[in-house]
Amino acid sequence: MEPLISVRKVTKSFADPTGMTGGAVEAIRLVDFEVRRGEFVSLVGPSGCGKTTLLDIIGGLEPPTSGEVVVEGARVDRPHPKVAMVFQAVSVFPWRTALSNVEFGLELRGVEKGARRAKARAVLELVGLAGFDAKYPAQLSGGMNQRLAIARALALDPDILLMDEPFGSLDEQTRFLMGLELLRIWEATGKTILFITHSIAEAVQLADRVLVLSMRPSVVREEIPVPLPRPRTLDTLTADAGKAIERRIWDILKVEALKGMTDSRGLHGS
Repeated sequence: MEPLISVRKVTKSFADPTGMTGGAVEAIRLVDFEVRRGEFVSLVGPSGCGKTTLLDIIGGLEPPTSGEVVVEGARVDRPHPKVAMVFQAVSVFPWRTALSNVEFGLELRGVEKGARRAKARAVLELVGLAGFDAKYPAQLSGGMNQRLAIARALALDPDILLMDEPFGSLDEQTRFLMGLELLRIWEATGKTILFITHSIAEAVQLADRVLVLSMRPSVVREEIPVPLPRPRTLDTLTADAGKAIERRIWDILKVEALKGMTDSRGLHGS
């Protein structure tokens, strides 16, 4: 089966605004990987390694310096109509109700009011927000607002969800429960999800595979399958098999993080 997403030798460099490196800063170098339809893939890596930049390139928000991203057989050079993004910062409109927030993208597409309202209500029910149609974001919890952001993305019926640390601002308990909720939605919809997280436990909880990125310039250091049974309970994740996968990821990240700290000290002469 042809992959849904192909990232092919993607490199991204930026001009160095500080002038300390004497030229461009290479954020990503020759990154290669594929994602199959319906797969859940997590991306982890040291802070500042270019995870968000890579996601922006896949989403068509940022061009690569070289290489290419192909989605559904077409090269990405602008935002793709079948790709939706969910960010860490709550991106809902505070002046719109929950229902109106979910309708927003459908309005932009010119969907008739009755049809978009019915679609928005169905999606709110899917994410567990039925009955909150008339509530404003300020009246909802942080977890509920992130579910609202997911609902707004799902209303557009994307094939692919690109998620950039969407639960990073939540407390540990809410974050775990939101992971379970996301898995329920993923299983119900069959969407393909590429998910950035700094949490190793969250990556193992959610993903079919975890891609571990190196320190900048970022490459895929290792691809780690997560062959744990679903649904994944706390007992599954804390059993020996789950902990072994977490340790393997941590062993790679520890080396990369230490490398980044050493490079930083050298750059600043300390």
